[in-house]
Amino acid sequence: MDERTAGKAREDGRPLTPEAERALAEAAERRREREAAERAAGPAPRELDGPKGPEPVRYGDWEQKGRATDF
Repeated sequence: MDERTAGKAREDGRPLTPEAERALAEAAERRREREAAERAAGPAPRELDGPKGPEPVRYGDWEQKGRATDF
């Protein structure tokens, strides 16, 4: 059991069921595995010849040669 889940109680003060404690422990284990995989992968490669300025996908439109289109 994870130190974050050991002895946890619900907001109303009742203790968690064994199933809930197991689910929290499994989620913590998956989180640790994902974080370890991200650390092992290293930094993402830099983009070459990408658009200048803010990322267009993040803001919902893409501008090419002065024309912006939503997608």
